Amino acid sequence: MMNAIPLILTLVLSGAAFSKDEKGVLRERLGTTDTPRILFVGNSYSFKVPKVLARIAQDSGRRIVVEGVTRGGWTLEKHARSEDTLTRIRDGRWDVVVLQEQSQRPSFSKAQRTREMIPHVRTLAAEIRKAGAVPVFFQTWGRRDGDRSNRKIFPDDTFEKMQGRLVTGYNEAAVVAGYAPVVPVGEAWAMEVSKGRGKRLFSKDGSHPSTVGVELSARIFHDFFFGS
Repeated sequence: MMNAIPLILTLVLSGAAFSKDEKGVLRERLGTTDTPRILFVGNSYSFKVPKVLARIAQDSGRRIVVEGVTRGGWTLEKHARSEDTLTRIRDGRWDVVVLQEQSQRPSFSKAQRTREMIPHVRTLAAEIRKAGAVPVFFQTWGRRDGDRSNRKIFPDDTFEKMQGRLVTGYNEAAVVAGYAPVVPVGEAWAMEVSKGRGKRLFSKDGSHPSTVGVELSARIFHDFFFGS
């Protein structure tokens, strides 16, 4: 599967929604910095991605610094209210700050996103830009069997349905953040699911990434940032 990453990324990016200007700014920033500094702000979906991304970059001959402010179950709302998170953003001399929302919030209704997610996206994006970094979104994946904990809202939910809602939610967040780039990790997962290779991406809970899922996610980030 990993040998197919460049093809997966090419196909996914052909339908990705982001500003070409912002993507150009991102690539120029990373391409002209000797040792790019990248910070992940999120929760357990991001726990292992920074370390694997750093390893992949090292294997390809690149020097990067990748760190994370990740707390289990945290939302961007919690991060926006956290002095620890805000201080890390302000004082880290980052080139890129990756924002990853709680796994369900971007998939909720527009009204709920407007209440619970969008104001905090604005806050964090403003802090990131003020610190001189480029905000980027980590588009996550639908749960293996859809959002089972919200069956009253999403009856007969599936991975595909939830993934579609997540794409909508993250694209909305990107616009609010000034057309920030969205790394289409979830769409790469969806391609694997469509080919019958999705189960191995998930851990036993059907939500968090397995070792294979982390590897795929990190490789999508690497190729999005630096090219294949």
